[in-house]
Amino acid sequence: MSLSVSSRMAAVRPSPTGAVLALAARLRAEGRDIISLGAGEPDFDTPQHIKDAAVAALAAGDTKYTPIDGTPALKAAVCRKFARDNGLEFSPSQVLVSSGGKQSLFNLCLAWLNPGDEAIVPSPYWVSYPDMVRVAGGTPVIVDTSMDRGFRLTAAQLDDAIGPKSRLLVLNSPSNPTGAAYTRAELKALGDVVRAHPGLLVVADDMYEHIYWADEAFASFASVNPDLAGRTVTCNGVSKAYAMTGWRIGYAAGPEPVIRAMATIQSQSTSNPCSISQAAAAAALDGPQDCVAEMRQAYRERHDYIVPALDALPGVQCRRGEGTFYAFPRVAEALAGLGLADDVTFAEHLLNTADVAVVPGSAFGAPGHIRISYACSMAELAEAVDRLKRALAA
Repeated sequence: MSLSVSSRMAAVRPSPTGAVLALAARLRAEGRDIISLGAGEPDFDTPQHIKDAAVAALAAGDTKYTPIDGTPALKAAVCRKFARDNGLEFSPSQVLVSSGGKQSLFNLCLAWLNPGDEAIVPSPYWVSYPDMVRVAGGTPVIVDTSMDRGFRLTAAQLDDAIGPKSRLLVLNSPSNPTGAAYTRAELKALGDVVRAHPGLLVVADDMYEHIYWADEAFASFASVNPDLAGRTVTCNGVSKAYAMTGWRIGYAAGPEPVIRAMATIQSQSTSNPCSISQAAAAAALDGPQDCVAEMRQAYRERHDYIVPALDALPGVQCRRGEGTFYAFPRVAEALAGLGLADDVTFAEHLLNTADVAVVPGSAFGAPGHIRISYACSMAELAEAVDRLKRALAA
């Protein structure tokens, strides 16, 4: 008997970042000294006070189902976080807690997009955005930005991209994979365009909000455009800022009808997030924030080292970022100099000749680039740069 999966699978790819990590792990197991610069997670341990809160919740027997949309304690903490950090006021009914930020975004696509609806996705993009849109039956409309424009969508580009089927705009700031962040003026200009199209919903993915070091204070889309708060879903989580990737807690806040629909989707998939993880997340949001500042400082020091080091490599150009723990260098000249076809074969070349694992930029909608994670030690970064120098000189 022939087994065939659903037709929607033709439009969905496995995560390319996961594939890189799996390959690096396999080569390490075979005895290769692989430096993996592909991981999209902090290299720090979860702060102790957060782990203590989880232990206390476990000891108290908080091991049962919680409300599907999150515990009252965590939803209240999320509301306080938005008020404190972003000047956004939400009631608990406007908040959904999910099993990671990815699930929040997936819930939104399924709850909001109809077959044939278009979602505007600036490129370079986080790898999952287009596939989430496709699974929901929508069509991703990719709008290319570039290093020369700071990897940020302009108001003119957005205006040109909006059509009669446009229903969602995806904004990620600071950006995975580029580290670029929008200024208040840029968000205001984008808001002016959105304002003229009442059927368009904005999702602001602010997952890297606290890994940010530009001179201007971080701004979220709804904070800059308060009159559009009723048409904005703001997504965030504890994974990156608090080194809690494995705890799987993300959250979203926005218009109550949209959040309620997202919760309904979640009720028929995973139901509630982990009860213990929710207790830990509440402690993270309400507890001392000095741990966040310490990790951010370490990432900035690594950024200040790796960006000029990459930019000095032959055939490589790399811009400074405003946040995250990623660099996104352009390597088109380098791969051409080596006689390689594209960034995928370039990444394979680095892995085979230098034992350095990176993610090809084409996975993020930006051929001719690679993504490098600097969520690793300075010693590993220095060794990786030395290996890259040798590989590019070969």
